[in-house]
Amino acid sequence: MFEQLQNGFGAILKSLRGEGRITENNIADTMRQIRRVLLEADVNYKIVREFIQAVQEKSIGITVAKSLTPGQLIVKIIQDELTHLLGDKKCNLKEAAVPPSVIMLIGLQGSGKTTCAAKLAYHLHQQQHAPLLVPVDIYRPAAEEQLEILSRQINMPCYRENTDLIGRVLNAITFARQHHRDTLIIDTAGRLHIDTEMMTELKTIKKIIKPQNILLVVDGMTGQDAVNTATYFNEQINIDGIVLTKMDSDARGGAALTMVKITSKPIMFMSTGEKISDFEIFHPERVASRILGMGDVVSLVEKVQATIDSEAMINLEKKLTKERFTLEDFLTHLKQMKKLGPLDNLMEHLPGMAKMRLSNQKIDDKEFRKAEAIIQSMTHKERIKPDIINGSRRRRIALGSGTQPQDINRLLNQYGQITKLVKQMGRMKLPKNLSAFGFGL
Repeated sequence: MFEQLQNGFGAILKSLRGEGRITENNIADTMRQIRRVLLEADVNYKIVREFIQAVQEKSIGITVAKSLTPGQLIVKIIQDELTHLLGDKKCNLKEAAVPPSVIMLIGLQGSGKTTCAAKLAYHLHQQQHAPLLVPVDIYRPAAEEQLEILSRQINMPCYRENTDLIGRVLNAITFARQHHRDTLIIDTAGRLHIDTEMMTELKTIKKIIKPQNILLVVDGMTGQDAVNTATYFNEQINIDGIVLTKMDSDARGGAALTMVKITSKPIMFMSTGEKISDFEIFHPERVASRILGMGDVVSLVEKVQATIDSEAMINLEKKLTKERFTLEDFLTHLKQMKKLGPLDNLMEHLPGMAKMRLSNQKIDDKEFRKAEAIIQSMTHKERIKPDIINGSRRRRIALGSGTQPQDINRLLNQYGQITKLVKQMGRMKLPKNLSAFGFGL
């Protein structure tokens, strides 16, 4: 996600931090580089021009604090402007005075709207809400069945009674009140392209139902096409917010940087992977930090605490503190980390990820599976005391796990590194539960 922007800004910020003083020349050179990075990321050229102008005006003639270098100050200006471009602050869903609060999802076919409905329901359930899903897409084959299947996967009710669309939604509101469901998520029909019939149907639903939130679901991968779609929908329907989908596949990120400015509507959520849980609240300041390669540890901690078994983390943390971290614990640790999704997405939250990409270091999820196979091929004694693993034991473990002796060496080195790293983290007094997470893999 945002890989192209991260790589581009990573190189720019690296050169900026080495500047001893701010001059018109180095500012001009930096602005040229930023312009190129933003345009290559498919950001609207007018927005690029305004962004460059804002950064340039704030950079020239600034007074540098004693605690900062000139380069650090320009980095802060760029971060602030990026945050402003993305919407400044996160925007919350509006709630009805009398439940249920109605959320109406709209968008083109293929934008991931139905999956988004299930992800949003799962997310709201994690926030102690009780959602009810309502499919009203009668045009796309099996669209309603798809939402029903997804609703069963997340153990959420899906209301399909009454073939009349308006009647179904009205009945669903009554059903929600009777069964104490506080949020209604309506998955409306999409089209392959915007047409008059589609807009008329959406306007009718909006007029009768009066939803508290109309969220436009757009495919982030489509770049400027997504922006054009958002502009038209907003003009016709007056949306309340935007959900960006398929962001895990969007290396450029131009849609995110353009959408808010063009539509004057906030991005409220983004889908970051294929799993139902890969769905995040859009925090402009955190996303700006990620784009600049500064990481987003706050979101990472929230994800860890929501996904990983707290008791397992506490036990792991105790073992690390007492220096009793064995390879069996390491295996448990790997299994917990796998719950968080693809490792590349996970590492993106850490400061310095852009530098890793710039140096062509690649993080492969296959290493997780390989590590599991290696540890499972060891005896109990070898897992407890890895120091006894000699050449013959390495060959036996490699044969049992379908790997090479050098793979065993690499795993043992990683095990040693993560043990040392977590000891260092303990001394740094990181936030609760973060030290047990282990960033060494």
